[in-house]
Amino acid sequence: MDPLHVGIIGCGHLAQWVHLPVLAKLPGVRVVAVADADPQRLPPGLPGFTDYRHLLAQPNLHAVIIAAPNAVHAEIAMAAFQRGKHVYLEKPIAPSLAEAERIVAAWRAAGTVGMIGFNYRFNPLNQQLRQALRAGRVGDLVTARSVFCVACRTLPDWKQSRKTGGGVLLDLASHHVDLVRFLFGEEIRVVSATVRSMHAEADTATLELRLANGLLVQSYFSWGAVEEDRFEVYGTAGKLVVDRYRAGFIYRLRKRFVPGRELSYLTALSQFVDAVRTRQPLQPDLADGYRSLAVIIAAEESARTGRTIELGANHE
Repeated sequence: MDPLHVGIIGCGHLAQWVHLPVLAKLPGVRVVAVADADPQRLPPGLPGFTDYRHLLAQPNLHAVIIAAPNAVHAEIAMAAFQRGKHVYLEKPIAPSLAEAERIVAAWRAAGTVGMIGFNYRFNPLNQQLRQALRAGRVGDLVTARSVFCVACRTLPDWKQSRKTGGGVLLDLASHHVDLVRFLFGEEIRVVSATVRSMHAEADTATLELRLANGLLVQSYFSWGAVEEDRFEVYGTAGKLVVDRYRAGFIYRLRKRFVPGRELSYLTALSQFVDAVRTRQPLQPDLADGYRSLAVIIAAEESARTGRTIELGANHE
């Protein structure tokens, strides 16, 4: 089997803690180049570029992992697809729906693999929860709620402003919006949201969602609380709870969660590599990224206007 040559664009914490060590574990995969606008971030021992275009121009480059700031996702992803590369794009797909539409169009025109980094779909707990729901373990579904928050920490400058792709809705809520679609197999039709700015712009938010089948979901997100990532599903015959950070009833103190310990990254990147080699479709793809973003944009509109926003089939 010929080695798969991969480049990484964006060498922040996620690339250092997750992409580089995970790709090193995958057989037949070679990271052949890295790129980051800040030369201080470029890891030693690999060809490095401060202009991602130079990375994309490298010979025998098959695929790229894009982990650059959100504001440049569209520019980089479209350039990669135009060069015929396979792309693993960290979420969110883009800061705006117009940019997301251009990415999806470029992906479809290229005919290559395009995967969005909703790795939590591959967490074994979420996989088990989905199977239990499909098996009717809690009877008829009544409601669900979730929380995803992290301890207060210093954020990169670009994450502190919505204009540069920041905000907790794009960062954390996009994951749970995708999990709602994944777990329940239904599209989100109605969105209501409230946001608050405590340490950075829009760093805390609540969402109320109504799915196509009528199920109600309430979620809370924050960058300034304790580490928590939890789903609770209530039905006529019981309740199911998934807590990614703990088991049992314990008090949660401020603790730093290390992304590299999250097993779902390995599975997600393995799925991407397999899809590139077999040229088979996979999920979550970039269309899933677009659908999640449509809900986030609706939530931002709701928070801005105080209105409940309805999503139609045109957002699918």
